[in-house]
Amino acid sequence: MTKESKTGYSPGDYGKKRLGAAAWAEINVKNWNRTPENKPQRQPKDGIFPCICFSRQIGVGALKIADLLAERLPFRVIDREILEFMAKEKDLTQKAVEYFDERYPGIMSELFTMLISEKTYLKSDYARQLAKTVTAMAGLEPTIFVGRGTHLILPRDKVLAVRFIAGREYRISRLSGLLGISWEQAENRIKTMDKEQKAFFKSVYQKDEANPDEFDLVVNLRHLKDASQAVELVACAFEQKFGSMA
Repeated sequence: MTKESKTGYSPGDYGKKRLGAAAWAEINVKNWNRTPENKPQRQPKDGIFPCICFSRQIGVGALKIADLLAERLPFRVIDREILEFMAKEKDLTQKAVEYFDERYPGIMSELFTMLISEKTYLKSDYARQLAKTVTAMAGLEPTIFVGRGTHLILPRDKVLAVRFIAGREYRISRLSGLLGISWEQAENRIKTMDKEQKAFFKSVYQKDEANPDEFDLVVNLRHLKDASQAVELVACAFEQKFGSMA
């Protein structure tokens, strides 16, 4: 559906070594294939865990915040790369759906039917596959989703939707320092990735831009000292909305 960025930078990268999407999927498929007596017993009543969905302007550092927040709550993090991989590998999504169905017989079909009827913008095959992937992942364990508009897919009462923004100069400066490139090079890369992101949302969700009304919380990272402050803001908002997950 989407082309890989030609900028040499994947949105969300901040220097931490992470599992690639294929390795992540391999580990999780093994978990899904565990015998019933070894599978976790914790499960939400209606099949979907309360989750956190991060939407962000390119280059603000949302993935770093997600990783720190996951240690605080704790949740797992599913980023843009994993979502793209799962949405393209239909067999993997099907395995996740089958595991979900084992735990909640019939619920996935009901959830997906409801989503498609309510989220009328999910028209393409890719959009529906992405919706199925995100729904299954949200039903397996508490998750922080980063990117791909997941807050527009999941039931709104199950989501803390957070939008991270920052000024253009902040984003360019951060990318320049992160990659060790000139201001002009960073500016060009930001410009290219902004266009790619806008094209994705137009194609998948028929949206030209992110509307602030979609979110529970909009955080301007330019006005915070570091990522830890953003973590505390989001953790507090989540606990106020859903209570403690401990």
